[in-house]
Amino acid sequence: MDGRDATLSAVIDSTHWLLTLSCADRPGIVHQVTGEIVEARGNITELQQFTSTESGRFFMRVQVQSGFDRSHFERAFATIAESLGAQWNLDYVGRRRRTLILASKAGHCVNDLLFRQRSGYLPVSLPLIIANHPDLGDLARFYGVPFEHHPITTPDTKAEVEKHILDVVAEHDIELVVLARYMQILSPELCEALTGKAINIHHSFLPGFKGANPYRQAHSRGVKLIGATAHFVTSDLDEGPIIEQNVRRVDHTMEVPQLVAMGQEQESRTLTEAVKLFAEHRVLLDGARTVIFS
Repeated sequence: MDGRDATLSAVIDSTHWLLTLSCADRPGIVHQVTGEIVEARGNITELQQFTSTESGRFFMRVQVQSGFDRSHFERAFATIAESLGAQWNLDYVGRRRRTLILASKAGHCVNDLLFRQRSGYLPVSLPLIIANHPDLGDLARFYGVPFEHHPITTPDTKAEVEKHILDVVAEHDIELVVLARYMQILSPELCEALTGKAINIHHSFLPGFKGANPYRQAHSRGVKLIGATAHFVTSDLDEGPIIEQNVRRVDHTMEVPQLVAMGQEQESRTLTEAVKLFAEHRVLLDGARTVIFS
């Protein structure tokens, strides 16, 4: 662990826990969950809950400060979770989640992620950046993050790179894969393997302006809003559950380079915020939608 990692890991409080839970809604869930926390002599410092009227599912995020033994609490809570048919997770507040970045040539999103991680804003650790072009190698080295260049020129090389990505995910126990303007369409097999733990970013002109030069297309049509969307990766291209979106108003006086600069700013901001929400266990999946606890 280098100096930056040691500094960031110091923010973890081993007595401050974060519990997330989702299950079919029914009376008494909050009572059961909080009752078990009280039984463990835990102090609830934050609690958010939501019931989806569409799916009929209940979602909860609870922060608990306590000196209870984790393994003992997990065994006790597992009984409650089983009775509820719940999906749940217990973690430390502030623990950095192991994150792999996939990149191409564009550096704006990667730079923002690396800067925010170094500053301590993003609670993630970054063992590696994988890119299909060498352009961002110097940027990665500046931030002290290992960088690998794997060109994709044929279907065979694409399959090899995707296998390597899965190997890296397994080797480093990766919890999140971030497509930071990674200009490759993932295979259905890789999308399936990364379900619920891969985030992509794109401009919010879709589906209107597809293909090359979307900002030039938007300029020629006189758009009044530009923005960005961060979403989970699925085999349906750019249609995964949405995590974060931002938008900015523009007008007829702005030329294409200005639109591009503003768009890149929105992309960087939106992706970073989506990663932060995920890293802090604030994003829960509700079918094709997300529940975001801010």
